[in-house]
Amino acid sequence: MSENSAIAEMSQTSSLDPETYVENIVKASGTSFYWGMRRLPILKRSAMYAIYAFCREVDDIADGPTGDGAEEYKRQRLGQWRAEIQHIFAGRARTTVGQALLPAIENFGLCQKDFGSVIAGMEMDAGNRVRIADIDELTLYCDRVASAVGRLSIQIFGLDPSIGERLAASQGQALQLTNILRDVDEDAGRDRLYLPADVLAAHGLENTENLTDLLREPALISVCELLARVAERHFQQALELIKACDSDAARPAVLMLQVYHRILKRLIWFGWTPPRRHISLTYMTKLWIMIRYGIL
Repeated sequence: MSENSAIAEMSQTSSLDPETYVENIVKASGTSFYWGMRRLPILKRSAMYAIYAFCREVDDIADGPTGDGAEEYKRQRLGQWRAEIQHIFAGRARTTVGQALLPAIENFGLCQKDFGSVIAGMEMDAGNRVRIADIDELTLYCDRVASAVGRLSIQIFGLDPSIGERLAASQGQALQLTNILRDVDEDAGRDRLYLPADVLAAHGLENTENLTDLLREPALISVCELLARVAERHFQQALELIKACDSDAARPAVLMLQVYHRILKRLIWFGWTPPRRHISLTYMTKLWIMIRYGIL
């Protein structure tokens, strides 16, 4: 594949300016993220949209089709993004999303290592089959795909680094564990299992090859409840740290915390007994949260 072909494949070319391009990606996502960022000053808002667009690009690669040659293809494309990050930090962005990231990096001193961590997390997702060996690997995975994004975000929000780093760590773990607990069945349908093998084995669940059978095991409920308690501890740590932050600067982080904390509470309420329902919040609940915490 030629360099120009690789660049074209990484990020669609667009007649739109980079800021409008990444804003449209955020709008199209249909999430509360767009509205949560709307009250930020324009430089911070544009930077957060660029971060979101980058995450969407690499996440879409990792979540692409599986099958023969798929894993190699995904790793190749993620490798192209590693190269693009190097180009961006050298001031030579080659993609539309990269061009949107340039001012964000320059204005807020974003760390190249955190972008690399996000890509490394997506590489953990790139295989046709995903298994997590132990709780340490799960913690690493959550750090890469969630806490690293938090570390980038706190730079943009302008939070005190001494608090912000710890907040990004706790909040990232809380949010990603909630995602994992919500999507157990959906992930299994893609031969992905993020519940760590050592915790499963401690509950008598050692066969992680047949996920259909594993999902019917009563002991799986205890595993999910245990990880829910871990997630709750991280939520409580994050909520305590938020209290020490500037309230205006921390508003977007508060929005994410409150949305996902409610999802976790609903997961715990309904439990993990099959058939498990997919938990989400209604539009009105999200609207109430945004009004309650001063986002709108």
